[in-house]
Amino acid sequence: QVQLVESGGGLVQAGGSLGLSCAASRRFFSFNTMGWYRQAPGKRRELVAQITSGRRTNYADSVKGRFTISRDNAKNTVYLQMNSLNPGYSAVYSCHAEVAGWVYDFWGQGTPVPVSS
Repeated sequence: QVQLVESGGGLVQAGGSLGLSCAASRRFFSFNTMGWYRQAPGKRRELVAQITSGRRTNYADSVKGRFTISRDNAKNTVYLQMNSLNPGYSAVYSCHAEVAGWVYDFWGQGTPVPVSS
Protein backbone atom coordinates (compact mmCIF):
# COMPACT_ATOMS: atom_id res chain seq x y z
CA GLN A 1 0.00 0.00 0.00
CA VAL A 2 2.74 2.44 0.90
CA GLN A 3 5.42 3.18 -1.63
CA LEU A 4 8.33 5.56 -1.47
CA VAL A 5 8.92 7.58 -4.61
CA GLU A 6 12.18 9.38 -5.29
CA SER A 7 12.54 12.37 -7.54
CA GLY A 8 15.22 14.79 -8.58
CA GLY A 9 17.80 12.40 -9.96
CA GLY A 10 19.55 12.92 -13.23
CA LEU A 11 22.81 13.72 -14.94
CA VAL A 12 25.05 16.14 -13.09
CA GLN A 13 28.28 17.75 -14.16
CA ALA A 14 31.28 17.30 -11.92
CA GLY A 15 31.32 20.01 -9.31
CA GLY A 16 27.60 20.46 -9.54
CA SER A 17 24.85 19.92 -7.04
CA LEU A 18 21.62 18.00 -6.99
CA GLY A 19 18.73 17.70 -4.61
CA LEU A 20 16.77 14.50 -4.18
CA SER A 21 13.44 14.05 -2.53
CA CYS A 22 11.50 11.02 -1.46
CA ALA A 23 7.86 11.01 -0.49
CA ALA A 24 5.46 8.34 0.62
CA SER A 25 2.68 7.61 -1.79
CA ARG A 26 0.25 7.66 1.10
CA ARG A 27 0.45 8.98 4.60
CA PHE A 28 -0.33 5.92 6.62
CA PHE A 29 2.64 5.31 8.86
CA SER A 30 4.56 7.67 11.05
CA PHE A 31 8.03 6.98 9.80
CA ASN A 32 10.84 6.80 12.28
CA THR A 33 14.22 6.66 10.63
CA MET A 34 14.46 7.59 6.98
CA GLY A 35 17.55 7.43 4.90
CA TRP A 36 19.28 7.39 1.58
CA TYR A 37 21.33 4.53 0.21
CA ARG A 38 23.28 4.20 -2.98
CA GLN A 39 24.61 1.44 -5.14
CA ALA A 40 27.22 1.86 -7.84
CA PRO A 41 27.95 -0.75 -10.50
CA GLY A 42 30.00 -3.57 -9.07
CA LYS A 43 29.53 -2.40 -5.52
CA ARG A 44 27.10 -3.28 -2.80
CA ARG A 45 24.47 -0.91 -1.55
CA GLU A 46 25.66 1.38 1.18
CA LEU A 47 24.13 3.85 3.55
CA VAL A 48 24.62 7.46 2.56
CA ALA A 49 22.71 9.30 5.24
CA GLN A 50 19.86 8.78 7.63
CA ILE A 51 17.68 10.93 9.82
CA THR A 52 15.39 10.04 12.69
CA SER A 53 11.98 11.45 13.39
CA GLY A 54 13.68 13.69 15.91
CA ARG A 55 16.04 14.86 13.17
CA ARG A 56 19.16 13.23 14.49
CA THR A 57 21.39 12.57 11.52
CA ASN A 58 24.07 10.13 10.55
CA TYR A 59 26.28 10.34 7.48
CA ALA A 60 28.71 8.08 5.75
CA ASP A 61 32.22 9.38 6.18
CA SER A 62 32.56 9.86 2.45
CA VAL A 63 29.74 12.40 2.30
CA LYS A 64 30.17 14.33 5.53
CA GLY A 65 30.28 18.01 4.82
CA ARG A 66 29.12 17.41 1.28
CA PHE A 67 25.63 15.97 1.61
CA THR A 68 22.79 17.16 3.82
CA ILE A 69 19.78 15.10 4.75
CA SER A 70 16.57 16.67 5.99
CA ARG A 71 12.93 15.76 6.38
CA ASP A 72 9.45 17.15 6.58
CA ASN A 73 7.47 14.93 8.90
CA ALA A 74 4.16 16.51 7.97
CA LYS A 75 4.77 15.57 4.34
CA ASN A 76 6.46 12.24 5.06
CA THR A 77 9.25 13.42 2.85
CA VAL A 78 12.99 13.11 3.15
CA TYR A 79 15.50 15.14 1.18
CA LEU A 80 19.11 14.78 0.24
CA GLN A 81 21.11 17.78 -0.92
CA MET A 82 24.27 16.72 -2.68
CA ASN A 83 26.99 19.25 -3.34
CA SER A 84 30.39 19.18 -5.02
CA LEU A 85 29.66 15.99 -6.86
CA ASN A 86 32.25 14.05 -8.82
CA PRO A 87 32.04 10.85 -10.86
CA GLY A 88 32.88 8.82 -7.78
CA TYR A 89 29.41 9.60 -6.49
CA SER A 90 27.65 8.16 -9.52
CA ALA A 91 25.15 5.61 -8.33
CA VAL A 92 21.52 4.74 -8.02
CA TYR A 93 20.22 6.44 -4.94
CA SER A 94 17.36 4.84 -3.05
CA CYS A 95 15.14 6.08 -0.28
CA HIS A 96 14.33 4.00 2.76
CA ALA A 97 11.99 4.37 5.71
CA GLU A 98 11.17 2.26 8.70
CA VAL A 99 8.37 2.13 11.23
CA ALA A 100 7.62 0.33 14.45
CA GLY A 101 11.19 -0.08 15.52
CA TRP A 102 12.31 -1.58 12.21
CA VAL A 103 9.53 -4.14 12.22
CA TYR A 104 8.43 -2.74 8.88
CA ASP A 105 10.46 -0.93 6.28
CA PHE A 106 9.97 0.43 2.81
CA TRP A 107 12.14 1.19 -0.17
CA GLY A 108 11.86 3.51 -3.09
CA GLN A 109 12.52 2.35 -6.62
CA GLY A 110 15.82 4.19 -6.84
CA THR A 111 16.84 7.15 -8.94
CA PRO A 112 20.04 7.20 -11.01
CA VAL A 113 22.51 9.98 -10.42
CA PRO A 114 25.25 9.85 -13.05
CA VAL A 115 27.98 12.42 -12.58
CA SER A 116 29.91 13.32 -15.70
CA SER A 117 33.52 14.42 -15.88
